Amino acid sequence: MNDFKRLLAASDPPVGTWVMSASPIVAEAVGCAGFDWGVIDMEHTPLDMMDLVHMLQAVAGTKMLPVVRVPWNDTVFVKRVLDAGAQTLLFPFVQNAEEAKRAVAATRYPPEGVRGMAGMSRGSRFGTIPDYYRAANQRIGVIVQLETPAAVDQLDAIAAVEGVDAIFLGPADLSGAMGHVGNLTHPAVMDLMRHAAQRCKVLGKPVGTVGGTPEVVAQYRAAGFTFVAIASDLGLLMRGAQAAVAAVRANAQPAPGDSVRSSAGGAPTSNQPQGY
Repeated sequence: MNDFKRLLAASDPPVGTWVMSASPIVAEAVGCAGFDWGVIDMEHTPLDMMDLVHMLQAVAGTKMLPVVRVPWNDTVFVKRVLDAGAQTLLFPFVQNAEEAKRAVAATRYPPEGVRGMAGMSRGSRFGTIPDYYRAANQRIGVIVQLETPAAVDQLDAIAAVEGVDAIFLGPADLSGAMGHVGNLTHPAVMDLMRHAAQRCKVLGKPVGTVGGTPEVVAQYRAAGFTFVAIASDLGLLMRGAQAAVAAVRANAQPAPGDSVRSSAGGAPTSNQPQGY
């Protein structure tokens, strides 16, 4: 069984993040931080196919299950990503059931789909998985991302497509499509996302999204989202870096009357190490 689908069936809502650094060592570090899953993003990062292999190798030794977001619903690209060893794919900007069917077909070997066959790939562990061509279709997970109100209107039909394992709501593009660019938590956007989560619950389909802060993620959970991601590796890095810089600068000026130099001149008076 696909590990991510098994994760979705667990009792505790899994927590993930976005991996946008395109760095295997950062991905590995994030994987050690305790996340259940992480999106290795190829849509908005400079990752090429060999980079993806390195990213998958990096997180393989951690508990974080990788979900690869492909740059587009493209059959040839999907084939290459699967051959590289990805098992769960996130398809951006799926607008209707036909596009969802095309996404699923690209991940399946015939007769269920149109995935091209390769006898020697990382996906088949270089030909060592017994009867791989027959077993592979059940090992693949497909998540489709809805990013416009028009796509949300088609949610029931999209969710009904055989092989669609989960729905994902993209709040950034959704807010932009609704005329609220940059305001991901606008009440109208939150209402639409809440409605979509409730529809997925009725349909018995897992539904996920991503929030920038724990507070926003808590709102999504309360709205009914069953798997959530918080921020990204770069977002968390920048947040921590900016906070550290701000804290240092806030304490950079000495209090009136204090001296940062010794009476002998030159050397700082602190006994703390001045370097690493």
